[in-house]
Amino acid sequence: MKKNENEVRKIMLKVRMNESELQQVKKHQQKSTEKNISAYVREVAMQKPVLINYRNQSADDFLKDMLALKKDLNGIGNNFNQVVHKLHILDKIPEFRAWVNHYDGLHQSLVKKVDEIKLRMNQLYEEWLQK
Repeated sequence: MKKNENEVRKIMLKVRMNESELQQVKKHQQKSTEKNISAYVREVAMQKPVLINYRNQSADDFLKDMLALKKDLNGIGNNFNQVVHKLHILDKIPEFRAWVNHYDGLHQSLVKKVDEIKLRMNQLYEEWLQK
């Protein structure tokens, strides 16, 4: 795809900065949606609006806690699955058979709720990544 003659950037502008000024420009550019310093400086110099990425610290903290909770829920679910599996092996004993039947329903509802929580946490995670 060929660019129009007025879209081609063939003029180079040199700007001298000291190290601290350059670090400050880089810091501002990284907070923006511009992918490189040239594009960022060009937008600022042309007095065009620059979009800044805003991170909500409380949302980030909440997300971190929810990811830890998701990991814990996975571990609990795995342990519960292992216990129920072992109990199914022991269902030859009459007392265990009644207990297994009773807790099998509980197991299914727990797994269903954990899956709902994981789905919602993944949705929230995807939403926050886009912001």
